[in-house]
Amino acid sequence: MTAQAGTGRTNQKQRTRMAIVAAARELIGTGAEVTMPAIARAALVSEATAYRYFPDLPSLISEALAGVWPPPAEALAPVADSYDPVERVAFACEFLLRGIHTRQGSVRAMIAATITRPETVTTRPGIRFGLIDHALLPLEGTLGATDPDAFAQLKRDLAVVVSAEAFFTLTDLCGLAPDEAIASAVRTATTLTEAAVRSIA
Repeated sequence: MTAQAGTGRTNQKQRTRMAIVAAARELIGTGAEVTMPAIARAALVSEATAYRYFPDLPSLISEALAGVWPPPAEALAPVADSYDPVERVAFACEFLLRGIHTRQGSVRAMIAATITRPETVTTRPGIRFGLIDHALLPLEGTLGATDPDAFAQLKRDLAVVVSAEAFFTLTDLCGLAPDEAIASAVRTATTLTEAAVRSIA
């Protein structure tokens, strides 16, 4: 094989990979169900070809989502000047859940994959944790300093509420409309944060 042929094949592989990722990103943006066959069809490749580039759906979704979610400081920029952890947590919760609603097909696929294969959980974006940490920055020097165990517990409590699992529980099992589900989760998250703030008052 000539060097030129080798380079051509490498370039073709890169184009194929980029096409698969682009197709996944576009499908994710629709909020529809995200599956490997659907992505392969959109990328104009066979499902077998898609699996040659990505061993499983979570790894493909992770790459497709890279850079889609902004970093926590950017996401919480509208409340950057607020030192009220309750306001900041409310904003973070709504921001995350609205993003999950928009991309729910991919989020459901990731959750399903990591439930059946717990070893792949590291491929799930840990977006909620960064948002929670950033939202609670005003409490680091107070509750975090005086009662680190309570501060850690608050973060764990919020991780249950500020989450895709909470959103889908409220919509799928409780029958709430998306806006109602988000409002419910925000109310719970702020209640937890208010209780923590009162404990140091």
